[in-house]
Amino acid sequence: MLRCKKRLLPLGMLLLPLTALGFDYQAPALSPEPASGFEEKPGWSAESFAVVAANPLAVDAGYQVLQAGGNAMDAAVAVQMVLALVEPQSSGIGGGGFLLHSNGGEVTAFDGRETAPSGADESLFLDEQGEPVAFMDAVTSGRSVGVPGTVRMLEKAHAEYGKLPWEVLFKPAITLARDGFKVSERLHQSLADDKYLPRNPAARAFYYTDEGKPLAVGETLANPALAVILEDIARQGSQAFYQGRVARDLADRVQSRKQPGTLTVDDLKNYEAKVREPICTPWQQWEVCGFPPPSSGHLTVMQILGMLDQQPMTEAPLDNGAPSSDWLHRFIEASRLAFADRNRYIGDPAFVEAPGGDWQTLLAPAYLEHRAALIAHDKSLGEDVAPGQPGALEVSLATPPHQPEYGTSHVSIVDGDGGAIAMTTSMEQAFGSRILADGGTGLAGGYLLNNQLTDFSFTPEVDGKPVANRVQPGKRPRSSMSPTLVFKHRSEDDPEPGELVASLGSPGGAAIIPYVAQTLVALRDWGLNAQQALVLPHTVTLGSEVYVEKDRLPDATKDALRERGHTLGERELTSGLGVIVRQDDGTLFGGADPRREGIVMGD
Repeated sequence: MLRCKKRLLPLGMLLLPLTALGFDYQAPALSPEPASGFEEKPGWSAESFAVVAANPLAVDAGYQVLQAGGNAMDAAVAVQMVLALVEPQSSGIGGGGFLLHSNGGEVTAFDGRETAPSGADESLFLDEQGEPVAFMDAVTSGRSVGVPGTVRMLEKAHAEYGKLPWEVLFKPAITLARDGFKVSERLHQSLADDKYLPRNPAARAFYYTDEGKPLAVGETLANPALAVILEDIARQGSQAFYQGRVARDLADRVQSRKQPGTLTVDDLKNYEAKVREPICTPWQQWEVCGFPPPSSGHLTVMQILGMLDQQPMTEAPLDNGAPSSDWLHRFIEASRLAFADRNRYIGDPAFVEAPGGDWQTLLAPAYLEHRAALIAHDKSLGEDVAPGQPGALEVSLATPPHQPEYGTSHVSIVDGDGGAIAMTTSMEQAFGSRILADGGTGLAGGYLLNNQLTDFSFTPEVDGKPVANRVQPGKRPRSSMSPTLVFKHRSEDDPEPGELVASLGSPGGAAIIPYVAQTLVALRDWGLNAQQALVLPHTVTLGSEVYVEKDRLPDATKDALRERGHTLGERELTSGLGVIVRQDDGTLFGGADPRREGIVMGD
């Protein structure tokens, strides 16, 4: 049955005839994939272009855009708008993200990270006694909602590099929102697992049955409110989201919570997506380009990889389809050291001084050699690892207490014209703040608001020293998102990157960093293709505890790690890696994470 409220669209909200847009989108007859657990995938070959994303409907939208003559940037817009509909737990127009683009000769970083409202300050997540509030109380309040950046980021990037008209690119999402899509296993399971979303009356009425059960796998769900909102954005641009009816509705919902936030219509109107200089780091025969702060992703990934290269291994790094205990020990220790630096130093560059005035001090070969020398072959550093001193600071910073970080969605696209995209977008937690907004349409459905401000440290200072990632008005919270483009390394005399090697990234909160780091090693050093690299079991530490992927690592490997002093916990480590590699013959090969429902499509 079609799950939506049977209401007529108000005057002024009638959908445009989509056939008039010049893009003959055809909604595919795709069934939801059984994406719970671990599903073997083959990997996909393509001659000219390829798309990988977290949901088959989103991938197909990007594929059809590329078939119609669009480029990677065009496809990214279409993919993200469909993800907002079919994967609302992970990303959408109520969130933010980072987009890395290459046109074959230049790499550009578009920052759509959410910002703290102008009325927010260091006490945002402190109670009356000055103590941090309970994490989930903060998440589900109006305080957690940052000013969304996805729509304005995509508009800015498309204006610079897009090929097809902006309006055309919304056709897939509008069609599916109006006509309905089949609920996937992953969306169903996310709804079933979340005890907070049903507490929002609008979300409960839309995503659950009258008996409170999550929508069944395969049930058709239409979203008339989102269809109208996307139609407005398609015709009017981002101002339809950041001003007018949608903006007023968003601000009202944030301010009307039991624990209200301060976000206003002026905060929305004044939001700016930024263009930043990417950080491109030589890594033997490759040049790895990633996002600068406020993302900690690239700096931390490359610290890990740089320290591993200081102690190259002579024995085989793979054992029974998994990384060996020797390699994993070094990987864990390098991760501990890198996360110690991350937690101390990295934050929004408009508010936080880089050590020595330059973020590259964290990647200086001599500094990484010094840090790598701390790694012993047969003994763990333990969980309390101190940050290093990569450069002088005018203000002494403190390391904040640990806080959880959650999930996102990743898109990689390579087109036939030399263009490539790596884009990671996020709501932070599954379903964000659990606030469903209908954009003032009065229709069923809509979009969810992020809880990205809980990525700030709740504790603004420790022992009188400020925390780099504390809340400040207009500030962007530190992120772990790591969209990555890899190129063949050229000489130091040539400032432009060489030929594209790969586009990749992952969701997973702070675990994104070890997910991406291990994948890069597997691609460069272990002779694995894009799909084989994603099958490897995960082992992660964010600086303290070590977690191994449940039922994936051999017992002998775990025992060897324990002998070195590592305390291991087992859990599901649900990455959502997407990788597209350009092979030596110029063709493409893509991989989609077997832990989620994503696929690759290309020609």
